[in-house]
Amino acid sequence: MQITKKKSLAVAAATLMAAASSSFAFTPAVVYDQAGKFDKSFNEAAYTGAERFKKATGIAYREAQIANEAQKEQVLRNLARKNVDLVIAVGFSFTQAVQTVAAEFPKVKFAIVDDVAKGDNVQSVIFKEQEGSYLVGMAATLASKSKKVGFIGGMDVPLIRAFGCGYAQGAKAADAKVEVVSNMTGTTPQAFNDPARGGELARSQFDRGVDVVFHAAGGTGMGVLQAAKDKNKLGIGVDSNQNHLFPGFVLTSMLKRVDNAVYQLMLDGQKGTWKAGVVTMGLKEGGVDWALDANNRKLISKDIETKVNQAKKDIISGKVKVVDYRAGNSCPVK
Repeated sequence: MQITKKKSLAVAAATLMAAASSSFAFTPAVVYDQAGKFDKSFNEAAYTGAERFKKATGIAYREAQIANEAQKEQVLRNLARKNVDLVIAVGFSFTQAVQTVAAEFPKVKFAIVDDVAKGDNVQSVIFKEQEGSYLVGMAATLASKSKKVGFIGGMDVPLIRAFGCGYAQGAKAADAKVEVVSNMTGTTPQAFNDPARGGELARSQFDRGVDVVFHAAGGTGMGVLQAAKDKNKLGIGVDSNQNHLFPGFVLTSMLKRVDNAVYQLMLDGQKGTWKAGVVTMGLKEGGVDWALDANNRKLISKDIETKVNQAKKDIISGKVKVVDYRAGNSCPVK
């Protein structure tokens, strides 16, 4: 009996160890762009998703950050060589680097968040930014007293134009006579990491009568939100919930659920359900949304809340269709 009991315990222990080994054999990694994982925006959302995965599964992940654009391929290769099973690149600027390095390491899974990269071992996650931007555009017009609202984008690319176009559509849906003022910060990735320029552009818009401004500019947006507070105006955050940064001066935030995307990518990789291809996340899929919490509750009237949430339902049901700028590189409203 004693021998049998010992054997049973040994078998049970071996089974547990095998299960643990199987579970913890999976190693994911996330690569941030130059703005870094604590940019309070896009990269930080990715970090939040990775941390959620770690907490839920107990599986650690690796992380890296590029210091300049030339490092993209080098950083991706370094991770692929270190027995990482899934490498997640955060941001559209990684597209070419992911395609190149994924082809060199066909047994490693790669993912890119925010663009489509080709490869049999690549999953691309993209968003319907125009849908979330439509909602905050409505909120901006409904909260505006001057009926002049602003948009400040980061790098001038179709993706960021899609934010601005969705915002304008929502703003005009709330009031066809509202004026939408738009500016782009620059034409290089540095446009997402220039708070001083963001503040300058925001102040210029405020001087023109704008009283609510939405930024889709990463770290540059910190300057936009700071300028809104300094001028006693309203800003709208992006990607992560930025309502808490300047309570009382951030009307809302257009949530781009990069955290959900990164968490799901890692979870699918760990479960063995990860698949190459393109995944699109809009309002219906929980990929975008608008933020309402204790930090902006006093700024959002019941009327604004009701109208924005109705628009959300109408977009999800298909009753309202928000035009994607990228479909034809044009916007139906100005």
